[in-house]
Parts: sequence; structure tokens; C-alpha cells
Amino acid sequence: MLTDPDPGIWRPRNRGVVPTRLERYERTYRALAAELAEIGLISPGSVVVRTTSCGKPGCRCQADPPQRHGPYYQYSRAVAGKTLSRRLDERQAELYREWIANRHHLEQIITQMEQVSAQAAEIMLRPEPNPHPSRGPRRR
Repeated sequence: MLTDPDPGIWRPRNRGVVPTRLERYERTYRALAAELAEIGLISPGSVVVRTTSCGKPGCRCQADPPQRHGPYYQYSRAVAGKTLSRRLDERQAELYREWIANRHHLEQIITQMEQVSAQAAEIMLRPEPNPHPSRGPRRR
């Protein structure tokens, strides 16, 4: 990608490079890119399940043992330094859990793509060998 107008293949400038490693990096990168295309909706944040006590005398949540109210599902995320929360029903909570998991998977794939890119760059950015090596100082 860095040196070839054909976006389908990475071609190193240094023709002395063994292409098999670079080709392996390219295949890995393309497989990761294909995996990215399969990820569904994403969302930052978290989903928690809460149960509560109301404090009313005689309520089941005050019994021994207590039977708390709930479960209540809550989605939270930070926006511009502030926490936004929203109550969800069970179906919505499952959707958010899936979207949050998708986001984590996306971040893992991007990290892997960065690692593969760095490995490929090590090969592609090697200095080209000098075709006319210096023979030392000339004598007259």
C-alpha cells in the first residue's frame, strides 16, 4: 500500500526483501479487515443489573431474608465528561450488551491491525541497499 498504486498488494521498495513474510502480513491484515466488516452495531458504556430496597415497612424488601425489587437494567456511558444513564428492559439490555461486546471486539481487531502494520512497516521501510558500495578512499 505504501509504494504500489495497486491497492490490492503491498510491494516493498527493497526488492531484496523476502516477500513471503510481507505477504503473510498482508493476508493477516486483510482477514482482520474482513472480520471488521462483519461486526454489527457498536456502543461504548456498560450495562448493570440493580436490585433495590424501597424502605416501606412490611414490604418484601424489608423481610428476613429480604426480597429486593428488580432486577432493573441500567445502561451508562460517559459523554463529554458526564455520565449518562438510562433504564432498560431486559431485551434492550441484551442488545446493549451485544453492542458493547462488538465494540470490544472492534478494538481488539484494530489493535491487531496496528501490530501487523508495524511488522510490515519494519520490512517495507528498511533502507534500500546501495547498488554501488563504497570501495574506500580513492588514491591519486
